[in-house]
Amino acid sequence: MSDKARTLFDALDLDQDGTLTRVEVIRALREKGPTLAARGVLPVWGVGGDDDAAALFDAADQNGDRVLSFEEFAAVVDRRFGW
Repeated sequence: MSDKARTLFDALDLDQDGTLTRVEVIRALREKGPTLAARGVLPVWGVGGDDDAAALFDAADQNGDRVLSFEEFAAVVDRRFGW
């Protein structure tokens, strides 16, 4: 798993509890997405709207528990963003 995935996960983990919820991912990408892209933490093309953030969450939530662990998140973003 990449260091970039860890950096992005930590940036999206607004309550710093070590997991991501759907609402947290949508809100964090809405509020921080452009800044994260400018810093190189997220590809510019990876910054989308709420539907894109929700789709990212849904793709990563492999066990359907509506919470993302770092491992679930990293598996998707490493592949999706080519890290």
